[in-house]
Amino acid sequence: MTTSSSERGVSLGMPELPAPAYPDDVRARLETDARAIIARYPDSRSALLPMLHLVQSEEGHVTRTGMRFCAEMLNLTTAEVTAVATFYTMYRRRPSGDYQVGVCTNTLCAVMGGDAIFEELQEHLGVGNGETTADGKVTLEHIECNAACDYAPVVMVNWEFFDNQTPESAKRMVDDLRAGRPVAPTRGAPLCTFKETARILAGFPDEREGAVEATGSAGPASLTGLKLAKGETAPARVVHPRGEAPRDTPPHEPSPAEHLSSHDAPQKTSASDPAHPSPTPARGGEAAPRPSDPSPTTARDGEAAPRPSGPSGPAAEEGE
Repeated sequence: MTTSSSERGVSLGMPELPAPAYPDDVRARLETDARAIIARYPDSRSALLPMLHLVQSEEGHVTRTGMRFCAEMLNLTTAEVTAVATFYTMYRRRPSGDYQVGVCTNTLCAVMGGDAIFEELQEHLGVGNGETTADGKVTLEHIECNAACDYAPVVMVNWEFFDNQTPESAKRMVDDLRAGRPVAPTRGAPLCTFKETARILAGFPDEREGAVEATGSAGPASLTGLKLAKGETAPARVVHPRGEAPRDTPPHEPSPAEHLSSHDAPQKTSASDPAHPSPTPARGGEAAPRPSDPSPTTARDGEAAPRPSGPSGPAAEEGE
């Protein structure tokens, strides 16, 4: 006799359906937003991802009620909606905090201090991976690469960047979040709550003053290859030894040839350097010329080339 996962006490992160309905006023508001989302797509089922963000913005996670709402609006089964909602980690399937604090523990961030930051925050907050503080303010998790390796180690709060973090700076940041003090990302838009972030991800405009104009660009290390390819000089990056104060003298600006990444610059080819064309390929039926023998001694006509001496001692004289 087989038993279900619930009977075995195993949670698959899937909701138990059917689910209770939204209150009438909430349902009416969500239907208006849902119709605006669905109108963007030629096929309504394509709207499922932003719809899941929409219902997540209502309660801070994707509830059974939210999944049923998506299924009804998109003419899908609850199984289809559940399959998508449980596939993507960006959809929370249980109550979470106002601020999702994600520490990158992928390779580069990890070796640059990400693992240490994550361990310190676990101890400091008293929570494990994916858990939320008792006050409902912070949910801590480790996350994968966020394409900001030149700012490693990186911590993200509601998908906004906090670059070049240390265990101490990360602890100060979460303390400020819990205390309600202003916290500003290193770059990008001002910080907002997770529910507000989910609504923006659903495709609705961020109406906060200055939020749209704020931006974050790639760091100097990310742009070095592009600058070298353009023949520009990449800016020097000064890394001072630990415990040593910054020097007053300006850094040496290396030329592209001096730069550590100069081998990444485009190399001249026969097409771009006519003065040094590539060798002419052999014509059909002819062997390509072999390179000259680097050995200074060559055999004379009619003579066999000398064999190299053995690795030790004179050759054996057997058979002579």
